[in-house]
Amino acid sequence: MKINLSYLKEMTGGNQSLVQEMIDIFKDQVAEFSHDMEEYLNKKDYTSLGNLAHKAKSSISIMGLDELSGDMKVLENLAKSGKETEKYPLLVDKFKKETKIAVEELDEVLQNLELFL
Repeated sequence: MKINLSYLKEMTGGNQSLVQEMIDIFKDQVAEFSHDMEEYLNKKDYTSLGNLAHKAKSSISIMGLDELSGDMKVLENLAKSGKETEKYPLLVDKFKKETKIAVEELDEVLQNLELFL
């Protein structure tokens, strides 16, 4: 499993409706982040891409996607400085793939939420 809900459980005190709400917000956010990252990448708007990577980092950390959070920190720093632009598409692609898997896992969690809390 990619996700680790330990922090989310702790943060919400195991409140099932709050966990469900946080998961729903995450799912909406990553869809928007994926779209916007692709758009900023295509427009070569690297400052906005870096800012978005910073914002995405917080959301994915809550779901325990620590490696991806580290990748977003790298993307944030590189994009804000405009360095190593050849790495941006790889990092954006990884974000899209990893969050797609995470959303699928979270959908499974939502079907059996009481088992995870």
